[in-house]
Amino acid sequence: MATVTFFHAHPDDETIATGGTMADLAHQGHRVVLVTATRGELGEVPDALLDPGESLAERRMSELAEAGRILGVSRQSFLDYHDSGMAGEESNGRPGCFAAADLDEAAEALAGILAEEASEVLVIYDEHGGYGHPDHIQVHRVGMRAAALAGTPVVYMSTMDRDFIEALRQQAADSDWQPPEDTLDEPVTMGEPASRITTEVDVTRWIDDKRRAMRAHASQIGPDSFFLSMPEDVFTTVWGQEWFIRVRPEPTATDGRREAALLLSPDSAIANAAGVASGVGVGR
Repeated sequence: MATVTFFHAHPDDETIATGGTMADLAHQGHRVVLVTATRGELGEVPDALLDPGESLAERRMSELAEAGRILGVSRQSFLDYHDSGMAGEESNGRPGCFAAADLDEAAEALAGILAEEASEVLVIYDEHGGYGHPDHIQVHRVGMRAAALAGTPVVYMSTMDRDFIEALRQQAADSDWQPPEDTLDEPVTMGEPASRITTEVDVTRWIDDKRRAMRAHASQIGPDSFFLSMPEDVFTTVWGQEWFIRVRPEPTATDGRREAALLLSPDSAIANAAGVASGVGVGR
């Protein structure tokens, strides 16, 4: 059995981006470790959400604990940085926020967890953090440095398939279900082109767990939110796969074919050189 560490920026990111893969790993008996950089203090706060004297950080910590329980997380740790807010906000440069953290200091903290856990795999974000959030970009930078410090042999970047998203938008335009108007009009800039993605994990088997974990993050993903208002079949179509780019060990040419699973050992890269799961990694 392997230990796989997922490094995310805020509570709820783990569920949205990698929740199905985490559940898959946990059900197979692997150890799933979740490291969260911040407590998401600057998230939106719905009216009358918090109890008297309760902070948003406290609520999001309890939500994360429940989501982790649903997804089978064995250990969850914080790096104890503050939420930096959205790109361009004054909060991006506040002392103690993650986006402005010293790179080496943050990487050493994460590397310490990787070494303590003897983690074979680290999952971070792509270079622009999926959609440009400063904390997500910092997750990539810190994660890459930490993997080098700890000697973590396998590193993946969680991302989104930009071409898949564009195709979904076209389908939505012709269907009875309509996402928010602005999501159809704006160009797709999230994630990476399909040609760059090395790994696509089918998580439909765990789609109910992923949806339950989203519901656990009620302060940020309410029942009327874009995510949870989807009909079940649409939800499965949208969230039934999770995408990754393997950066260590670097993949060989695959003629466009994707791995169907995360590698749990660098040795299994040889067996996966053709871009199909070898049975050593995650998957069914």
